[in-house]
Amino acid sequence: MPRYDSAVPCLIAILLLPFALFSQTSPIPREHFQNAKVIYGWAQDNAGHKLRTFITRPETAAVKVPAIFFVGWLSCDSVEYPQGETDGFGATFWRLIEQSGYATVRMDKTGVGESQGDCAKLDFKVELSGYQAAFDEMLKYDFIDPAKVFVVGLSNGGGTSALVPRQHPVRGYIAASSWGRTWYEHMLELERGRLTRAGKAPAEVNSGVKAFTDFYNLYLMRGMAPGEVVAQHPEWKSVWYDAPDGQYGRPAAFYQQLQALNLGDAWQKVTAPVLVLHGTADTIMSDADARAIAESVNRAHAGMARYVEVPGGDHLLSVNGKLADDVAPTMMKWMQEQLAK
Repeated sequence: MPRYDSAVPCLIAILLLPFALFSQTSPIPREHFQNAKVIYGWAQDNAGHKLRTFITRPETAAVKVPAIFFVGWLSCDSVEYPQGETDGFGATFWRLIEQSGYATVRMDKTGVGESQGDCAKLDFKVELSGYQAAFDEMLKYDFIDPAKVFVVGLSNGGGTSALVPRQHPVRGYIAASSWGRTWYEHMLELERGRLTRAGKAPAEVNSGVKAFTDFYNLYLMRGMAPGEVVAQHPEWKSVWYDAPDGQYGRPAAFYQQLQALNLGDAWQKVTAPVLVLHGTADTIMSDADARAIAESVNRAHAGMARYVEVPGGDHLLSVNGKLADDVAPTMMKWMQEQLAK
């Protein structure tokens, strides 16, 4: 009787080969820059999640170079843009990487891209610890000059970026499309704008804002989940438009921790120069949200902060779907000015 014990595994392997080739994971699309090399690293937040970092080194860097550390936005989206300038914030990354001559550092938060965990369950304190760990990791790269680091925060990350460096001195902060008041104030103003843009009558807008005043008090300051608030006040069921356990894809605890922050205190302690950028057509963060950062800095250190409006710029600092032409040049010129001092 012929022996099949060795032949059968070989036959199975041959038959399964096309399936194995088909089922292989496709390579992850990556960014490719003309003037910079991408280095893929890791940081770890205080919950133990490994977080993917993206460090770019200028191709012409022969000595230590300045660095830009980015603090990202609220939503669970990657900061890696393999398709290039697909939105205003992505265009900001690409232009600063290609044109500034500086190193840059970005981090995908927990559960985003290759980073471990679940972004939808991540609270702000853990997220902040990830940015702080990534900042520490950045200083280990020998081509980065630790005395020439700028922090650029986008949207929510712009407001909270002052909390990232801790004991490490930086040369300056750029807060783009950001907030510097309480989250409660920000949300009430956002809700008024949302109701108005939805075409509600003035009486309905005012009634809605009155309901949200109490709703957000229970949610943000009393520690209740939105669903618990609605259960306690069924008359507000028609007012709430998001999940019962969170908002905008993040858990209730995330926003309750944002509300607990005192950004006025955080920014008045900043002793480095600050540039605040705000688009005049931003419907997410208002002029008052953004100006609060510059006002906090300047009241403690007169003239330390500069406020710049981007005419027609939306929340991504885009005009007609494209990053406003002067955004990246304004950032680079301002950073050069700080290094020249």
